[in-house]
Amino acid sequence: MKTLNDFNFANKKAIIRVDFNVPLDENFNVTDTTRIDAAKPTIDKILADGGSVILMSHLGRPKGVEEKYSLKHILKTASDILGVPVKFASNCVGEVAQQASNDLKAGEVLLLENLRFHAEEEAGDVAFAKELASLGDIYVNDAFGTAHRAHASTTIIAQFFPEAKCFGALLAKEIESINKVLKDSEKPVTAILGGSKVSSKITVIENILDKVDHMIIGGGMTFTFIKAQGGKIGNSICEDDKQELALEILRLAKEKGVQIHIPVDVVAGDDFSNNANIQVVDVTNIPDGWEGMDAGPKSLANFKKVILDSKTILWNGPLGVFEMETFAKGTIALGNYISEATANGTFSLVGGGDSVAAVKQFGFEDKMSYVSTGGGAMLEMLEGRTLPGIAAILN
Repeated sequence: MKTLNDFNFANKKAIIRVDFNVPLDENFNVTDTTRIDAAKPTIDKILADGGSVILMSHLGRPKGVEEKYSLKHILKTASDILGVPVKFASNCVGEVAQQASNDLKAGEVLLLENLRFHAEEEAGDVAFAKELASLGDIYVNDAFGTAHRAHASTTIIAQFFPEAKCFGALLAKEIESINKVLKDSEKPVTAILGGSKVSSKITVIENILDKVDHMIIGGGMTFTFIKAQGGKIGNSICEDDKQELALEILRLAKEKGVQIHIPVDVVAGDDFSNNANIQVVDVTNIPDGWEGMDAGPKSLANFKKVILDSKTILWNGPLGVFEMETFAKGTIALGNYISEATANGTFSLVGGGDSVAAVKQFGFEDKMSYVSTGGGAMLEMLEGRTLPGIAAILN
């Protein structure tokens, strides 16, 4: 696996695929700088070597050229974070981009305009990728969030750098962290899978059953498993067409010696709102008109024991409707248990949109071993797939 450390960037132009698809407010201010912060170590290393940097990214889902999706809006924030004035090219290909690249000196950073202003980017167009490639001497992929897409800038471009391509610091760390769970894990290994749907996690469950000792199932998925086993779930969310599958997962887990932990009690609400009346009930006997919205105290006590005994933890998905304060307690408790285990030497990996949002919201970010930056990409890796953006560097 070639990384930044395999190259000296002195007098070289590194063309880096970053993921600067950041949220902007109505005045085009960046409201979350995580993705720009995450790219800084890679850029710092190249500049320290005496190289220059050309950054390419997408922003949003524009239909052609749309002013509101211009990357010029993030220039000031990027300059502040990187500590150097970032130059801007009003196109990512063509004369404008070529001239900006030619003028770039060692120690300088150039940001190209939104790649997705060109349909060729998402189409994986070879000629477009070749034009991007002509701007740099070394290709660096540091965009984990888009590594599962075979786009021109994430995958196709790599073929024009047969020897001069590598992973950036962020992408290398993502691969290493996921491998730490899937391939080089210290046992016992616990996977915590939450969220509302079994269907979105099926392939993940199937792929990791051989690699884990414990699996905690929480969130809305719980009720498909409970109903499949004959429990009464009231008005709780349930995928009726996935009940057979839930039973099959339980059977497979038993066969493989994996212990499945499902909530035994839940905090139920009589309405899907923060102001609902609540009661703690047995998960197999939720009254009509009530729905399970969070894990209950007995469930949390069971989960705590499993988590504190684990040496490797994967957390993907919340235990309840954490966006509502009334039903956030289970997810917060879970975050506390994983933080405690991590402080005691356990390796913890958090990934997937909702769990990452919860970790940030409740201040657990610095208490986990690694928080992944790519929701879809991480899920695909956990499913056992080879991501095109990663394969392109390895080939």
